[in-house]
Amino acid sequence: MISTYDYQLADLILDHSTEVQANDHVMVELIGLNGVDLLRALIEGVRKRAAHPFIQIIDTEIQRELIEQGNEDFWKIQAKVDQLPLMKQMDVFIGIRASENIYEQSRATKDANKAYSEHFLKPVHFNERVNNTRWCIMRYPSPAFAMNAKLPTHEFTQFYYDACLVNYGQLKKAMKPLEKRLRAADQVQLKGEGTDIVMSVKGQNWIPCFGRHNIPDGEIFSSPIIDSVQGFITYAPSVYQGKPFEFITLEVKNGVVIEFDSSNNDALRDILDTDIGSRRFGEFSFGTNPVISSPMYDILFDEKIYGSNHLTLGKDYEVAPNGNNSTIHWDLVCIGADVYLDGQLIREGREFVLEDLKGLNP
Repeated sequence: MISTYDYQLADLILDHSTEVQANDHVMVELIGLNGVDLLRALIEGVRKRAAHPFIQIIDTEIQRELIEQGNEDFWKIQAKVDQLPLMKQMDVFIGIRASENIYEQSRATKDANKAYSEHFLKPVHFNERVNNTRWCIMRYPSPAFAMNAKLPTHEFTQFYYDACLVNYGQLKKAMKPLEKRLRAADQVQLKGEGTDIVMSVKGQNWIPCFGRHNIPDGEIFSSPIIDSVQGFITYAPSVYQGKPFEFITLEVKNGVVIEFDSSNNDALRDILDTDIGSRRFGEFSFGTNPVISSPMYDILFDEKIYGSNHLTLGKDYEVAPNGNNSTIHWDLVCIGADVYLDGQLIREGREFVLEDLKGLNP
């Protein structure tokens, strides 16, 4: 039986996030079978709005097999014959990530991940879906997800819906003063334990996010001037390409990672050596979701942690570009650093200290 929460979430996605209209072509992609109730609620909602759903259900173990065994030719054919022509016909893309094992793809090699990223993800998703559809991505709760958050399943499930269904209108209003300050700023500096990094954002575009492309949401992002990033930064735990990292520290000179340390240096080295842009940064963001307070090895939640910033390795977004065209995009989160704009302290630890920004504090 579909829960009231799933119907509320479906309505939020269809009306607020993607603004589905009659006769829209709507791709709904479910990765993992756990989120089938939300899928059902979404399909029911799409048809009630007289739009046309196109459904994709992907088993995570089959996906793992394809990524492990795939090569450049395989993914070029997958993109060219099937997914890219289909995506070009879509007005809306809704992606539900319902895998119960975040380490499913941890055995895929560097070459396998690069082939998948460069010849499938980049043309189908980064280039076509991101730029030419009204899209929204979300996770779905499960006992495995609760375990990563270190919470009982019932408590995590309530937390999940609370985080997803925040008042996005109120959040949008609270972000406006920060957006105004960021648009006028030149230099941003983060200072905290294991972190002292500075970058220029002069003239860059800033995008406030309040439930349009991600659920849950709550961030405002741009990209740094690509060669301006200097210093060192320490990140919270992360998982990328199925590989866990308990900590990551990067040293950066003229925008390029020159030294690094982590709990998994071999895997980190492979990622950093993916291409010319993978040691450079393509996004800088403030996390502002008032419900999300600690990392849980899931970037759609972790990048929204209030009092956090993410400085992303790899590709920029077309709406806030800096020239990084890497095939990777790895959102890495730094929690609780003091933030200075042009030398002025605006956030101390996790709390904004200026009067016009205090509406972003939980």
